Amino acid sequence: MAEYPVYGEITGPIVMIGFGSIGRGTLPLIQRHFKYDRSRLTVIDPRDDDAALLAENGIALVKQALTPHNYRAVLEPLLTAGSGRGFCVNLSVDTSSLELMTFCREIGVLYIDTVVEPWLGFYFDESLDNAARTNYALREPVRREKFANPAGTTAVSCCGANPGMVSWFVKQALVNLAGDLKLEFEEPDRLDRDAWARLMQRAGVKGIHIAERDTQRARKPKPLDVFWNTWSAEGFISEGLQPSELGWGTHEKWKPANAREQAEGNKAAIFLEQPGANTRVRTWCPTPGPQYGFLVTHNESVSIADFFTLHDAAGKPVYRPTCHYAYHPANDAVLSLHEMFGNGGTQQPVLHVLEEDELVDGIDELGVLLYGHDKNAYWYGSRLSVEETRRLAPYQNATGLQVTSAVLAGMVWALENPEAGIVETDEMDFRRCLEVQLPYLGPVEGHYTDWTPLTGRPGLFPEDIDETDPWQFRNVLVR
Repeated sequence: MAEYPVYGEITGPIVMIGFGSIGRGTLPLIQRHFKYDRSRLTVIDPRDDDAALLAENGIALVKQALTPHNYRAVLEPLLTAGSGRGFCVNLSVDTSSLELMTFCREIGVLYIDTVVEPWLGFYFDESLDNAARTNYALREPVRREKFANPAGTTAVSCCGANPGMVSWFVKQALVNLAGDLKLEFEEPDRLDRDAWARLMQRAGVKGIHIAERDTQRARKPKPLDVFWNTWSAEGFISEGLQPSELGWGTHEKWKPANAREQAEGNKAAIFLEQPGANTRVRTWCPTPGPQYGFLVTHNESVSIADFFTLHDAAGKPVYRPTCHYAYHPANDAVLSLHEMFGNGGTQQPVLHVLEEDELVDGIDELGVLLYGHDKNAYWYGSRLSVEETRRLAPYQNATGLQVTSAVLAGMVWALENPEAGIVETDEMDFRRCLEVQLPYLGPVEGHYTDWTPLTGRPGLFPEDIDETDPWQFRNVLVR
């Protein structure tokens, strides 16, 4: 990548909302791959920790927290100044993705974010029941807005590593699997949901784990009363304390006693009355092999299950894969969670993201595990190391680069498809997006495995398992 391809020109202002670890990592990718006027790039963040870095790059900083009361007044003059079409890159927490994207579309400005984020206070609002605190509940209003106003300026929703990149991995993995199974098929159009779902059904896929193992190690041991993570500590704590949530497959024969269905919408997902970061599942990644992961709620668990659903004439789902996150974060993050939940779920007073220079080695192995078919299970994903990340891009670790390169790919797609309306990554051209992103992902590989959640069980102790189907959620959930 000695010479970086320029993918297009952003003719108007660029406003980046949030300049944490992902914002810092996204900035050099924007500088490398787009033609734009640097004097028209502005960062909005309530903190000024990186004011010196922005000043070195000639980038204006607006030290301001966006709220429901001020976001239009703050953003409109920045996004509409001068000629051309602007781009809003929302990498923040505690700002309403729905309201920001709706406003950007009103004024004809391209928009991208990495998660459906609510305004400050949502995650810990004790007046809400758990159904209202799910990512399903956050996603549904965005989908309603999409269908109510399908045309117009492109707004890319949930385009990070996951949600985001993993939806492109699912399609690539499915195409690979279908080829290895010798199925005759034509690759569906990006928006032909039924055709994609039929292909997944023909391939015999019962479910999908977003299976991740982060082995990045810090140079120094984690101190007590500090939450360490390799990406946003605030973001991980917030989603980790939401209810555990998963897309619910049509092959499932059992539900946990504390499982709950949603009352409205597509009903593609269920949730458990317990926090995701305190819910364990059995899964598999190439480096560790079998492992425990946390069933933390993520938008892709709902959107992928929804995208690959087939309905009968009466609207009843006749095929849907189970889909959920199965995340083993870095060891320091696991220890941080253990401390937090041991203290009644009260987060530590200090939150810290491990920077590239604080890490000694390790990889973020992030992929999708398609399971239940005739070849048992197939993992496809990125095995990016912190060492390779140092060579590829500044200001980030391996976890960060998987996110920021997906933001880059989403921005490229939006520039090339500026009137696509509101889109999730499941609805984008996965081949084009991966073409842009792959140079930043390290080894991207596919691996088959004979492992199932029943491997080695029941062992020395009796267990309530379903031996007729290894891939039942009954066997995946650690109880």
